[in-house]
Amino acid sequence: MVQASSDGSSGHSTARPIGMLVAAVGVVYGDIGTSPLYTLKEVFSGGYGVPISHDGVLGILSLIFWSLIWVVSIKYMLFVLRADNQGEGGIMALTALATRATAALPRLRALMVVCGLAGAALFYGDSMITPAVSVLSAIEGMELAFDGLERWVVPMALVVLVALFLIQKHGTQRIGKLFGPVMVVWFLVLGLLGAYGVYQHPEVLKAFNPMWAVRFFIVHPGMGVAILGAVVLALTGAEALYADMGHFGRKPIARAWFILVLPALVLNYFGQGGLLLENPEAARNPFFLLAPGWALVPLVALSTLATVIASQAVISGAFSLTQQAIQLGYIPRMHIQHTSSSEQGQIYIGAVNWALMVGVVLLVIGFESSGALASAYGVAVTGTMLMTTILVSAVMLLLWKWPPVLAVPVLLGCLLVDGLFFAANVPKIIQGGAFPVLAGTVLFILMTTWKRGKQLLVERIDEGGLPLPIFIGSISVQPPHRVQGTAVFLTARSDAVPHALLHNMLHNQVLHEQVVLLTVVNEDTPRVPLARRFEVQSYGEGFFRVILHYGFMDEPDVPAALALCDLPDLDFSPMRTTYFLSRETVIASKLAGMARWREQLFAFMLKNANGNLRFFKLPVNRVIELGTQVEM
Repeated sequence: MVQASSDGSSGHSTARPIGMLVAAVGVVYGDIGTSPLYTLKEVFSGGYGVPISHDGVLGILSLIFWSLIWVVSIKYMLFVLRADNQGEGGIMALTALATRATAALPRLRALMVVCGLAGAALFYGDSMITPAVSVLSAIEGMELAFDGLERWVVPMALVVLVALFLIQKHGTQRIGKLFGPVMVVWFLVLGLLGAYGVYQHPEVLKAFNPMWAVRFFIVHPGMGVAILGAVVLALTGAEALYADMGHFGRKPIARAWFILVLPALVLNYFGQGGLLLENPEAARNPFFLLAPGWALVPLVALSTLATVIASQAVISGAFSLTQQAIQLGYIPRMHIQHTSSSEQGQIYIGAVNWALMVGVVLLVIGFESSGALASAYGVAVTGTMLMTTILVSAVMLLLWKWPPVLAVPVLLGCLLVDGLFFAANVPKIIQGGAFPVLAGTVLFILMTTWKRGKQLLVERIDEGGLPLPIFIGSISVQPPHRVQGTAVFLTARSDAVPHALLHNMLHNQVLHEQVVLLTVVNEDTPRVPLARRFEVQSYGEGFFRVILHYGFMDEPDVPAALALCDLPDLDFSPMRTTYFLSRETVIASKLAGMARWREQLFAFMLKNANGNLRFFKLPVNRVIELGTQVEM
């Protein structure tokens, strides 16, 4: 058996700790790091009616600070980041863990799948709105430096965003090396600007006392929960901490947060608060007005670059999420292009890229300002965060088996906070927040339809399946004509004869010397080491069963895998091996299964899905496809 060159680890870099920390700052914290551009602006200018008074400013600052502490520092850093699936993070990796934890409880397992798919669908909605609101908010700073630029903000933002999506297919390996240093400079600038504001008005430091947040709720009972819909803008990007864990590991991400990111964010928010106490009119754009006049144009340039980096991280996250969902069977197969010869995680998926670009462009044209977008922002973010808490609860209680007396209070606290944030954002659905929700709903329907449709398709095919032992016994009695070479039949079933094999026997009336029934199994772990890649079983009469195991972060390459299958009875040399595929055409019918419209939707998705030939990297000149019609 061939030994693996990798033991299935997450593939974290072996760079020095300081290098890992800088890289984590560039990739992980771009989204949450650009939140100061619009958070306090939305709180005090977004129509919530928050008074720009001493108590109002301190109350909001206290809410932001303690939200960062509870949601990011405690929930994500101490608990969620520990829920890694062999080093990999993200909503789909967590869903795989949660379904494994609830394997003995079918109904709870189904609930975990629904929560995971809902969180993934909302993440795509977030991937559309984040680039739009971030880049718009940065470019709007130009309005303060130059008069008459208001009508050019949207065109300039569109140029930046479209250019960002156009370069995706070329990869980001080179410019990605600049992400870390640029974002380190960004956070240092955030901290310096904030420190200046705090120095001018040190009374804002009183906001460290959580009683100011409590007092805000008491004095403004009707506004208390609603204002959380704006406060949550300070938390946007928290999910990226977990989604990008596979690139760096938990420790560099946590160190970067506590050493640089959290202090810089808190200083900047408090500095903006000090400016508002001095000049309430600064609420129209407190971030840029915090800077001296001479630094405005450089700050706009730096903030634009930071928002582009934040957008790049979200787009890359959408690519990684799609790859995981494809391997786990929730999304049709798509062509995945690797943009780096050294970094496995740098991929490009054209269909996802162009869909996100269309969504982002529509959002910018439709909302026209970061303020309008911010009023719709938060539904997808808080929904994903809530789903993450539900999933990690199952992992902590059922997989890790933490004592309930310790785990339950923490989990209830997280659910309460996430529930309040989500409830505060629900009204945004009718204020413009319907776009990410509708996008998420459509994606949820597509994912569940694809998963259920594939299950029904296998069941329908199996109804007429011929048991493999009976078939092998029949050819031993009446041997067909055997031809030289190896025939590989891809099949999802391990105990039935593939339809492609029966069709080949019917039409060509021949059988190869070696017949391999190949099944590719996708595991709920990120990677499967080469030592556990193969399962080989001989049935006699030249028949073999080969099972290839891949993780949801692995890239299936069937010819390369078979070339490593060193068995004396099997010859997988390229010129002697022919691959037989079965292409099913689904016909919607009145048979029990899914609703008629979902069957038609599945048939459309199946017709347009990337076939096994490209997905498994099969040689084009050695593949024979045989079609069959299946009623669902």
